[in-house]
Amino acid sequence: MNIAIVGAGIGGLAAAILLERLGHRISIFEQFRKPVPIGSGLMLQPVGLEVLKMAGVADAVLKHAAPVKRVLGKSAQTGRRVLDVDYGAVPGLGIHRAALFSALYEKVLTRALYWRTDCRITGHEDGKLRFDDGSFSDPFDLVIDASGANSVLSPLKARPLAFGAIWGTVDWVPGGLPEDHLSQRYRWADCMIGVLPVGLIPAQGRRKAAFFWSLRQEAYEDWLKGGLSAWKDEALSIWPEAGPFLEQITDPEQMTMARYGHGTLRQPWGDKIAFIGDSAHRASPQLGQGANMALLDAAALAKALETLPLEQALPAYGKARRWHVGVYQAFSAVFTPAYQSDSRLLPVVRDNVLFPLSRIPPFPSVLSQLISGRLVPSGL
Repeated sequence: MNIAIVGAGIGGLAAAILLERLGHRISIFEQFRKPVPIGSGLMLQPVGLEVLKMAGVADAVLKHAAPVKRVLGKSAQTGRRVLDVDYGAVPGLGIHRAALFSALYEKVLTRALYWRTDCRITGHEDGKLRFDDGSFSDPFDLVIDASGANSVLSPLKARPLAFGAIWGTVDWVPGGLPEDHLSQRYRWADCMIGVLPVGLIPAQGRRKAAFFWSLRQEAYEDWLKGGLSAWKDEALSIWPEAGPFLEQITDPEQMTMARYGHGTLRQPWGDKIAFIGDSAHRASPQLGQGANMALLDAAALAKALETLPLEQALPAYGKARRWHVGVYQAFSAVFTPAYQSDSRLLPVVRDNVLFPLSRIPPFPSVLSQLISGRLVPSGL
């Protein structure tokens, strides 16, 4: 088939590799003149790594990633654990988006694909893409919308979440925090600070970490006006051990505001179009599943197209992903307010009810499977 992929992000690049290998003719459309990664660090779960193995880029990713064996969060008020999940035998991977993007992008460049960059898509009609100058592309057998949360092709209307986060990349400082943990501190639920080891950025020699701070979506301008000094003093009062990471942030431009929404397309496909990643479903990154979900979508769509004609493959793709996406969206909706909200009750329940319960078997194993992405079948 002749397939157009809109968006050269993680999901779009993975889909291009997997589908080109099946013999399809792939054209990639990207609004940037040169595709670039957007964002700081992320957690790559074992299920996401399986897709990268299918795409032939797992070795390149593993060379740059940092194994993360445990997610550990403590209360800033009491110092007690309020979140503690062990990955078990197969760790997650902390990785910078630039490293993950680079591995996929370099693989794509070795394939016989058509690229059109510096173009803006404004719609689609009967397999044809409409550009911002009003012109249309030649018709495609299938359009894959991998253009993310700002998609103009997806009908998804996500509910904005109250809290987002500011993210920045700093050098990893050894000797303080555990090198194989995602470490977090919570002040009630309205403040969450985290440090995630993310390994190496391509062409750079020093190990990196992602530093993040939860923030109400409308509070970013106030954060900027408040100044770095006041913010750092507040952060250090909550988490003194984060000092070596905080002191590297000397310019507000080092921190990027990320805003989140929650919603899922009931049918992630339409007439000659399929939606993957954030164009199909959006949620808080609390479980670290965004990039992993996009990878799983790409693999499930490729699997369906490998064995079925298009008119059957698109419904099969939707069915294969429905259960996995639904469960993780539900967990995200339920748990996010306990870690990011203005509630004073939910943190008390989290610390004194939910966490003690999470230490009683079989819940530790269930939580391990949950964050690994393996709690329910992924559709692969």
